[in-house]
Amino acid sequence: MAATGEEAAAMDNISRVPAPPTDLNLSTEPDQRRDAGGTENQAPAPKRSSNNNDGGVETAEEATEPAEPDINELCRDMFEKMAVFLQGELTATCEDYKLLENMNKLTSLKYMEMKDISINISRNLQDLNQKYASLQPYLDQINQIEEQVTALEQAAYKLDTYSKKLGMYIMRLIHKCTAM
Repeated sequence: MAATGEEAAAMDNISRVPAPPTDLNLSTEPDQRRDAGGTENQAPAPKRSSNNNDGGVETAEEATEPAEPDINELCRDMFEKMAVFLQGELTATCEDYKLLENMNKLTSLKYMEMKDISINISRNLQDLNQKYASLQPYLDQINQIEEQVTALEQAAYKLDTYSKKLGMYIMRLIHKCTAM
C-alpha cells in the first residue's frame, strides 16, 4: 500500500532533511569559534527549516542543538561543591562520633569509679555488721543492766516513799507520847 496525500509529503520532507552540521564541537572547552582575525565568536544558533509544513516532524538540525557552552564547567563546579558539602557532612559526623566515643569513655570511667566506691561501701558495711555481731552479747548485757537499774530505781522510789510514811508515823507517835 503506497502513502498518499499528506503522508507522502511528510515522507518526502524527511528524505530531504539537510545533513547535520559538521562544526559541532563536543569538547570540554566552551563552544566558541575563532575567526580568521583570532577573535572569538560564539557558535551560531541552530537553523530551523524554513518550510514548516512537515506536520510536526523534527528535522535533524532541530534535534541536535549543541549543549550550553559551559555545561561541563557547571557540572564540574557542582560536583566539586557537592564533594565539599559531603566532606563537611562526613567530617561533622566523624566529629560527632568522636565526641560520643569520648563521652562513652568518660561515662565508663565514672561507672568504674562508682563501682569501686560501692564495693568499698559494701566491704565497710560487712565489717560493721561483723563488729555489731561481735558486740551483740555486750549490748544484750547492757540492756539487762539497764532493766535491772530501772527496777532498782523503782524499788528505791518505793522505799523512799515508805520511809517517808514511816518517818511521819513515828513522828506522830512521838508527838502523841510527849503530849500525854
